[in-house]
Amino acid sequence: MSKIVKHDFDPANPPSLTDTEKADIAALAALDDAAIDYGDLAPLSDDAWATARRNPHFRPIKQQITLRIDADLLAWFKDNTPDGRGYQSDINAALRSHVEAKQRKAG
Repeated sequence: MSKIVKHDFDPANPPSLTDTEKADIAALAALDDAAIDYGDLAPLSDDAWATARRNPHFRPIKQQITLRIDADLLAWFKDNTPDGRGYQSDINAALRSHVEAKQRKAG
């Protein structure tokens, strides 16, 4: 007899939180930052954060949209990808790079 239990999880549609989970989150949110015990964490210097980068295995959830962009931009992305494939990923990467640069500039 197998005791394996399988569950499907859709990160775009997670299950609802229980009342206990909601209460736990509310209690944590109400904590003053000074009341949080960081004693079990190794301290990180500013240099460590300066070279920090996103987890390379992180894949954000994609959302399908309709986006109007200039025809010449679309043509450039399509012409500068092999067989015209992957141009949407290249546009996404360009947008992400722009946003991250703005975030770095803003501090």
